[in-house]
Amino acid sequence: MGKIYIAGIGPGSAGMMTRQAEEALAASDVIIGYRTYTDLVKDRYPDKEYIESGMRDEIGRCEKCVELAKSGKTIALICSGDPGVYGMASPLLEIAQREGFDDVEVVPGITAALSGAAALGAPLANDFCVISLSDLLTPWDVIEKRLESAASAGFSIAIYNPASHGRADHLKKACEILMRILPGSTACGYAKNIGRDGMETGTCMLSELSGIPAGMTTTVFIGNAQTKISCGRLITPRGYEL
Repeated sequence: MGKIYIAGIGPGSAGMMTRQAEEALAASDVIIGYRTYTDLVKDRYPDKEYIESGMRDEIGRCEKCVELAKSGKTIALICSGDPGVYGMASPLLEIAQREGFDDVEVVPGITAALSGAAALGAPLANDFCVISLSDLLTPWDVIEKRLESAASAGFSIAIYNPASHGRADHLKKACEILMRILPGSTACGYAKNIGRDGMETGTCMLSELSGIPAGMTTTVFIGNAQTKISCGRLITPRGYEL
């Protein structure tokens, strides 16, 4: 029997991949993943066998990992960010258990909420939550309830998957939901292509947020009542007396 690593590669840049993830990829015979992610590591691991597929073949990738690991190979299934945050850790573990394969190690990575927050300043310095606007696997009415609940509870919010070609209006809809509860002057920010070429960050008010150029590589941040924009930085105070 072989082994499977389910490894988060962070935003994709070498400097933002953990040592543990580097060691997992170096120890693997085969690296499997979505093509966009495998392209980020090929130059660093040119001697590996690569198996790539497109979006919506997630289950197929997991099943291939188990098949190859059962044949004795060491496999790295890679995800951007962290594999346990909207990543492949959950389905891979479920499929491995279904197939009677136990040697799976989850290797954490830097998720976009953290790398994007660092690029902007400190928007998540107090209690926060993470919500995806993708309704591919989660119904929109559930997403709407989560947005309303997070805003009502006073959380800072990191928003993943704010828009795509197929759902260009999702961020606009989310802003409308949030402004039922939050003032339009709420401090917000966004980080695009974090740790990659073309990285872009910006700050704005909630009333302006729907107009930002958002896509699948953009992470959006909604502040709480104390969050402020200072010298271009998005800062949520911890509560210390300064």
